[in-house]
Amino acid sequence: MVDKIYVARHGFRLNWINSNWQSKTGLPRDPPLASYGETQARELGDYFLSLPQEERPTAIFSSPYYRCLQTSQPVSSALGIPIYVEHGIAEWYSPVVPGTGLHPRPGSAESLRQYFPEIDPSWSSVWYPSRKGEAVEEIHERIDGFLQAFAVQLERRFPGEHSRILFVSHAATVIALARSLMGDRDLRLRVGCCSLSEFERDQGNQDILGAWIAPRLADGAHLKEGASRDWGFEDIEIAAGKVVEDPGVPGTEASIEKDEPVGAQIQLSCNL
Repeated sequence: MVDKIYVARHGFRLNWINSNWQSKTGLPRDPPLASYGETQARELGDYFLSLPQEERPTAIFSSPYYRCLQTSQPVSSALGIPIYVEHGIAEWYSPVVPGTGLHPRPGSAESLRQYFPEIDPSWSSVWYPSRKGEAVEEIHERIDGFLQAFAVQLERRFPGEHSRILFVSHAATVIALARSLMGDRDLRLRVGCCSLSEFERDQGNQDILGAWIAPRLADGAHLKEGASRDWGFEDIEIAAGKVVEDPGVPGTEASIEKDEPVGAQIQLSCNL
């Protein structure tokens, strides 16, 4: 049974300082880390290596976006643990403007392994967000559903094997994870690049949702320059009480590409 969950946001993105960046994977909206972000990722790996063996994560579950896999890589190398790709903790996009196409979706774990050999492609994502985007309420529902499906699949695949895991994700998804784990949708939290949150199971609570306490939230103490470029849901643009829509990727209209798979990919039947 998992009794400790670490959650990290990816490091500082290259597109924040260079408008001429190129996607390593060819996927739109998939920038790599800046050199500063790479340094942050190494510092994250060094931090985990400094922990006693019994406190280190034994598996990494990363968003499939390049910047998150880059952030996961130094931790994987330092600790000698695998990276599993999980679409359930992928980036959050606002709902698409009707008729403009779909949001991008990264490739499979097997396809991403050419860039990151630390990936173990044997894990199949338990959840897929819609490429049509999500309202704020919907990302929280996604993470609730993901965590329940993840709890089931982790126990099925690795019974009793991983008591400490690390999620590497994006600011909005990290906040939604914290709110779901702590059972507080109103939790105010700002998350900086490569910041780290730590969750411990509340004694006697076997559930996955609302069963955790947080000794640290979005902490940057392990980083030489601290966490940077923090973000919170209060930063999003709201119009008439709704998130402002974003255009999709041209050439991905419904007649060309399909928004599938979506949602849970397994049947739920047990707890973490």
